[in-house]
Amino acid sequence: MKTTPLMALLRKLTTQSSSSSSSTIRGFTRRITSLSHAYSTIATDESPVIVEGKSHSRTAILHRPHALNALTTSMGARLQKLYNNWEDDPDIGFVMMKGSGRAFCAGGDIVTLYHQINEGKIEDSKDFFRTLYTFIYLLGTYLKPHVALLNGVTMGGGGGVSIPGTFRVATDKTVFATPETIIGFHPDAGASFYLSHLPGHIGEFLALTGQTLSGAEMLSCGLATHYSLSVKLPQLEEQLGSLVTDDFSVVETSLQEYSDVVVPDNMSILHRLETLNECFSHDTVEEIIDSLENEATKTDHGWCASTLRRLREVSPLSLKVSLRSIREGRFQTLDECLAREYRMSLQGISGIVSNDFREGVRARMVDRDFSPKWDPPSLDRVSDDMVDQYFSRLSDSEPELELPTKLREAFP
Repeated sequence: MKTTPLMALLRKLTTQSSSSSSSTIRGFTRRITSLSHAYSTIATDESPVIVEGKSHSRTAILHRPHALNALTTSMGARLQKLYNNWEDDPDIGFVMMKGSGRAFCAGGDIVTLYHQINEGKIEDSKDFFRTLYTFIYLLGTYLKPHVALLNGVTMGGGGGVSIPGTFRVATDKTVFATPETIIGFHPDAGASFYLSHLPGHIGEFLALTGQTLSGAEMLSCGLATHYSLSVKLPQLEEQLGSLVTDDFSVVETSLQEYSDVVVPDNMSILHRLETLNECFSHDTVEEIIDSLENEATKTDHGWCASTLRRLREVSPLSLKVSLRSIREGRFQTLDECLAREYRMSLQGISGIVSNDFREGVRARMVDRDFSPKWDPPSLDRVSDDMVDQYFSRLSDSEPELELPTKLREAFP
C-alpha cells in the first residue's frame, strides 16, 4: 500500500517517545487535521459535493459533471451544513466554490423536479426550493470571504450559489444565463435580486430573453468581480491555498494578481445599452415588444429581430411574471426576494395557474421536441389575475419560506 503524507505523519506521531512535549503533540494534531481535510477528496469522491481542504481555507466542489453539476436537494443540504461549520471554525479564514468538469453549475436539477411533480411528490419539490434558497441566503450573509470560480457553464441556480457571495471569478470559458423563461419558469434562486441591481435595464433583458453572457460581459456589468484566463486558475488556486487570512482585502489582492484585463467583443449587448435601455424600460412586455419592433425598422435591425424571436419562443406567462419579479426585486432585500421567489416557484410547479413549467421541461429536456405548447399561448391571453396569483401563496395554510433573518442581517 502506498504511504500517504497523512499515514506517514500518523506513524511519526505514534512512535514519539513519552518525553515529547504537549506542544509538539498539539502541532502534530493540527497537521493531521489539515491533512485529513486535504485528503477528504479521495474519501468522498462519489459525493456530489467534495471538500478540498487547505491550511486556512476550504473549497466546496460541485461534483456532478455528467449533469453539469446541476443542484439537488441533498447538495443544497450538504452545502448548508458545510458552510455553517466553516463559518463557526476559527481556523478557517475563507471559503471557495468551484465545479467539476466543464461547468461551474448549470442550475437546479429540473428534470428531477419534473419527475417528482409527475409522480405527485410535490413536498419533495418544495423541499428542494426551501433548501436551496436557505443556502443562498446563508451565502449572501456569509461572514467570511467567499470566492466562486465560475469556469464554464454558470446558469440559473448556478448564479444563485455564487453571485450573492463576496468574489466571483469569471473566465474565458464562462457562459452565464438565467434561461428560466425558456422552460416556462421565472429567474429564481435570488436572480430577481441580483439581476434587478444591474446597470440600466440589463436585468430585464437577461431575465426575459435568457440570453447568454461571456465572462468578459459578466465582469463589465458587475456580475463578476474578477476575470482570469482559465489556464491561470491552477496558479490562482495554489496562491489562495497558501493564504492564512480571513481578511477580505488580502483575498482581493491575491485575486487581483491573477486577473486579466478584458473587454466585451464588438457583438456584445453591452455595446447596445442605449437601445436596450430604451426598449426594456417600458412597463409591460407588450410595450417592450412594440419598442423592439419600432427599433428594428431603424439602424439595429439584426439585434432587435433576434431579441424579438427569443421573446416569441418563450412562455408568455413567464415573460409577464419575470418582468414583474425583476421590477419588484429592485426595491427588495435578498431575503425578501427569496421569500417572494419561493411563493412564485411553488405556484410554478403546482400547475394551478399554468402547467408551463412541466411543458417547458418536457419539450426541452425530456422529449426534446423543442415545441412547447404554452398555456396561455399568447400575451393577450395572460390576465392580470393570473400574474397576481403567481405571486401569492398556494393557500392560506401554506407556510412561507423561513429564513434565519433574526440571526443573520438581511443583505441590503
